[in-house]
Amino acid sequence: MHVRVPDASTILVPSTHHFRYDASAPWWWWQAHPSDIVDCTETTAMFILAPFLLVAGIGFLCWFFFTVAVFALPCATGLMAALWAFDTSAGLLGAVIIGFVAGAATFILGQIAFACVPWTWLRLLIVLLYTVPAIIMGYSTTHGIAQMMMPSAAWQFFFSVIGAIAVGITAFIRFTAVAPPGPSGGNIARV
Repeated sequence: MHVRVPDASTILVPSTHHFRYDASAPWWWWQAHPSDIVDCTETTAMFILAPFLLVAGIGFLCWFFFTVAVFALPCATGLMAALWAFDTSAGLLGAVIIGFVAGAATFILGQIAFACVPWTWLRLLIVLLYTVPAIIMGYSTTHGIAQMMMPSAAWQFFFSVIGAIAVGITAFIRFTAVAPPGPSGGNIARV
């Protein structure tokens, strides 16, 4: 049996003249076709950037919701004060300033009351005043997210309770850790 081997003249070599610069092309052709080899348009850029932007956006929203849930009472007070100020014609900037001041004042007054009250039962009441709204908001926020993720009501409740516990513990730790230490009951230095 004889096998025919092709000689060098019959082997087809791909032509490379398709990718060379053609100086005879008019100037407007290069503006109309800026990149024929790699077509990187807005769609391609969004296809590449969209997952990163989506993860960053979801991460920011989770951080934001968790922070608002932990500081639920000051945030709610600030929001109500801002809405009241806007309703009474304070303008947008005035409403934002009044809301921020009311929320900060609520948090600072709670910290001062927690630090100055000598009775343990009243301190516990102040801590509950700040953590119970955080627990409720943590439950509601987690439940809203769980409803979008899973159809089972039992699992929604389970994850909502876990979220409420996590937010409640964080609110308790943040509120009691920021407060300055109360009177030590030791020797007081007098001048």
